[in-house]
Amino acid sequence: MIAIGQYNDLRIINKTEAGLILTEGDKEVLLPYNDVPKNAEIGDNITVFVYVHKDGRLMGTTKKPLACVGDFAYLTVVDDSEDGAFMDLGLDKDIYVPKREQKRPMFKGDRHVVYIFLDESNDRMVASSRLTNFVEEEDIDLEEGDEVSLLIVDRSDLGYNAIVDNKYIGLLYTNELFDVLNPGELRKGWIKKIRVEGKIDLSLQPMGYGHILDTKDSVLEELKESGGVIALGDKSTPEEIYARFKISKNAFKKVIGGLYKDRLITISDHEIKILIDHEAE
Repeated sequence: MIAIGQYNDLRIINKTEAGLILTEGDKEVLLPYNDVPKNAEIGDNITVFVYVHKDGRLMGTTKKPLACVGDFAYLTVVDDSEDGAFMDLGLDKDIYVPKREQKRPMFKGDRHVVYIFLDESNDRMVASSRLTNFVEEEDIDLEEGDEVSLLIVDRSDLGYNAIVDNKYIGLLYTNELFDVLNPGELRKGWIKKIRVEGKIDLSLQPMGYGHILDTKDSVLEELKESGGVIALGDKSTPEEIYARFKISKNAFKKVIGGLYKDRLITISDHEIKILIDHEAE
């Protein structure tokens, strides 16, 4: 069965004036000659992205789209009208966003995170910025501490919404961020908490004691490379700490507290210093 809006491995069965005819054994797909790889022959198998042409035919392309059906993606509006908008999908064919599927009005030049799906009435690809209609909110297959991929969506009163692993939606809290985030940005993140109602709290920093151990080694190594002294301490600002180590102030205090208990460093308000005996090792 041919999967529309996805990559398909199809066999070449014929050549016509318009292009190659491909099939999976049932339906046929037209691959225009400008998309045909060199030396392709009847009987060969070829991987193509399949979509429905405006005349209703199944069309194939070897071009790589910016997103497939089932994906969340950050796309650009290339045209708008009273009925809807068109977004660049990286193909000769743009993707349509009906007015009813726009969370807020879309205009030419705008960029939005959207979800790609098939219109059940005609199997054409369409997009929606009403993301909460498409994310999974039950049976969340994640655990606290898991590393995940994030697609930043937009800013809310509490922080930044982000698509998690192309399936869920979560929140990065503003008071825990020390870096500038932008819609469409891809980030590595971690699951901080999964709430009873299915809400997901996110972090841009690893969770758990293992991360603290790794960071202790990193801080100690940087101390050695900095002549035994770093101008950060108990009273340094969260922004200063994040700029140097990309961790929160709370995590930094746990790290230097651990190094202090191990008698590897001394701590003051705005400075940590490696102990002489350890520096010599």
